[in-house]
Amino acid sequence: MGTVFWDLDGTLTDPKPGITGSVVKSLEALGLDAPHPDDLEWVIGPALLWSFKQLGVPDPHVALEHYRKFYTDGGMYDCTVFDGIPDALARIGADHVMHIATAKPHVYARKITAHFGLSQHMTHEFGPELDGTRNDKGELLAHALERTGHDPAQCVMIGDRHYDMNAARSVGMKFVSVTWGYGASDDLSGADANAKTPSDLPGAVEDLLA
Repeated sequence: MGTVFWDLDGTLTDPKPGITGSVVKSLEALGLDAPHPDDLEWVIGPALLWSFKQLGVPDPHVALEHYRKFYTDGGMYDCTVFDGIPDALARIGADHVMHIATAKPHVYARKITAHFGLSQHMTHEFGPELDGTRNDKGELLAHALERTGHDPAQCVMIGDRHYDMNAARSVGMKFVSVTWGYGASDDLSGADANAKTPSDLPGAVEDLLA
């Protein structure tokens, strides 16, 4: 039995409406011009504090406070589970331990996974603290390994962005990239396996953890 760590946004769920909508509202609340939501897909994945810095916001911390208000007021659940994910979770979870490893603060992630019926498949759900502790995904995975005692050589990280792949590499995990998320512009050629649809995931995991 191996261990599978799942990214959340862009891998298990499509969070675009809630995340980009909350970013737009945050910028508007600060009196700043906001890009169209379609031009904000790149904010899905990395820490939002970094994203607000990239957007040139004078005080990213204030923008983050606005974002969290809009996000928790409704944006959090303005997302959908990708077709085929529930079946993939059931199949992989029958043979392996599974955890969430997300850049989203765990206090939000756990509400989302519970709301959409994903938490039942997970043993642990790891994410940063609200104060930014473990915003770096490599640090998050290192913390998860310390907490669980898993052998990274018997672990697979599944995600859609280069942040996921780099984090997996930093702790010695294998990595499966998925193509239905928001990493189209990321170089994921270093992945150990690539899944074009959720139905590809069980076989990819089995091959890597055999």
